[in-house]
Amino acid sequence: MNIAKIMQRLTAFGMLAGISVLASGCESMIVFDPKGPIGAQQRDLIYFTMLLCLIVLVPVLLLTAWIVWRYRDKKDNKASYQPKWAHSTKLELIWWGIPIVIILILAGATARYTYALDPAKPIESKVKPITIQVTSLDWKWLFQYPELGIATVNYLVIPEDTPIRFELTSDGPMNSFWVPQLGGMIYTMSGMATTLYLQADEPGNYMGTGANFTGRDFGKMGFNTKAVTQADFDQWVKQAKASGKALTEEGYQKLAEPGTTVQLTYNSIPDGLFGRIVHDYSMSRGAVAGIRQRAQTLSEQHAKEAGEGQSAPANQPPKEAPSNGGHSGHSMNMNMNMQSGAMNH
Repeated sequence: MNIAKIMQRLTAFGMLAGISVLASGCESMIVFDPKGPIGAQQRDLIYFTMLLCLIVLVPVLLLTAWIVWRYRDKKDNKASYQPKWAHSTKLELIWWGIPIVIILILAGATARYTYALDPAKPIESKVKPITIQVTSLDWKWLFQYPELGIATVNYLVIPEDTPIRFELTSDGPMNSFWVPQLGGMIYTMSGMATTLYLQADEPGNYMGTGANFTGRDFGKMGFNTKAVTQADFDQWVKQAKASGKALTEEGYQKLAEPGTTVQLTYNSIPDGLFGRIVHDYSMSRGAVAGIRQRAQTLSEQHAKEAGEGQSAPANQPPKEAPSNGGHSGHSMNMNMNMQSGAMNH
């Protein structure tokens, strides 16, 4: 046996060994080990899509190997030779019909799962959902429990078999919230609040992470999600209220500064903090309308004060306001300036 054949066999063996190692690693991928209803549906969708791909991939690979073997350059090869062959209705139906059918099946499955896995769609359960407000910071996670009046940093505790309604935003760069074993990721964006429903079906510790590049320490934006029984969750809430410290407005401003931190627990949170974080990046329509109304009121008061001491004669219409340089023009400019300032703010 010459060296060339030995090298070929070693190469083939190495490729098979590498494929085996990669295939065995799939068993440890946490995405394929879901612990909640949303994660389970997403796993099923991945498996279904992979199966459709294999329906195309496996026959193509087998046909490629068969063609290479059947039409190889060899003496006394009895394979048919048709240099003027150009069309086959049967083959055309196969290589166009099968992909069309697969695309139709995939489209139907995609439409079904798109509706079923809508992030804002509540999970059907007899248990009342718990609301947790999530804020991604540089480079940490703040979790507020508004119904319980507590908050945590870089760790999350939830009861099992209970739908969790996450309200998410960002006080900094856009990030993505992801607990792979419970469900897919969703982005957190400044000035916006998104909704995500997840649920853990059994107790355990599940990895959570920020799956978006946000700067120097983005790799440290991991957090632990701990699912516990309802009794253990109630006990944890009591301990958090007893042992944690208060989160004040000043404390939040310091927490929001870029940097990393350890796990923290707060036994109280400022009312409406999550809403203020969202609206810090966008002025609400009500605020803009209020500023415009205030500008109009000031303009009317200014015009009224300017008109005092001058009364129009009886049966005589009032004089027209000056087109340039008069009080009305000043009021209009003031109104426009205030509206411009509101939009800039």
